[in-house]
Amino acid sequence: MADTATGTPVTTQTTVRPFRPLDHRACRELWAELTEDDRRRYDAPRENDPGAGFEHFVARLDLSGMWVADHAEAGVIGFVGLVLHGRRGEVDPIVVAEPYRGAGVGHALLDRVAAEARRRRLRQLSVSPSTRNMAAIRSFRRAGYDVLAHVTLTLDLTDSAPPRRDGVDLHGLRFRY
Repeated sequence: MADTATGTPVTTQTTVRPFRPLDHRACRELWAELTEDDRRRYDAPRENDPGAGFEHFVARLDLSGMWVADHAEAGVIGFVGLVLHGRRGEVDPIVVAEPYRGAGVGHALLDRVAAEARRRRLRQLSVSPSTRNMAAIRSFRRAGYDVLAHVTLTLDLTDSAPPRRDGVDLHGLRFRY
């Protein structure tokens, strides 16, 4: 895997480069794929337009940059965004098309956004994966995201969700996820 700071190849067929307006449709489709993955993971209702959230995302005033993984034959197969919060950065979102997961594309996107955060002299870069997305959590851990910085607790107000028995211990307390 090559350094992706300047748009160099991830593999001989994939390059990480800055987002271009022509990438909009492909990134919107990837957003829809991410939304559907989360919907299935949390057994949430189906959305009429799962890609609609992308329009709100690209209009964010705190969105500081986007990069895409561009495959020579398949086109855009992933993207990552950098959101600024003062001297801190947040990876939001990162998505790789399902057929290309596990091939280093996500890691290359994370390397690229980290290089940008370092170039801007940010103090930290964080990512907030879904607690049920263990593949993503493992991937972020391998990419160096190993400091637990925040915990978000949720009160589930629906009666339809079956109680989950799995969970995680934190400071001697058990939490479902």
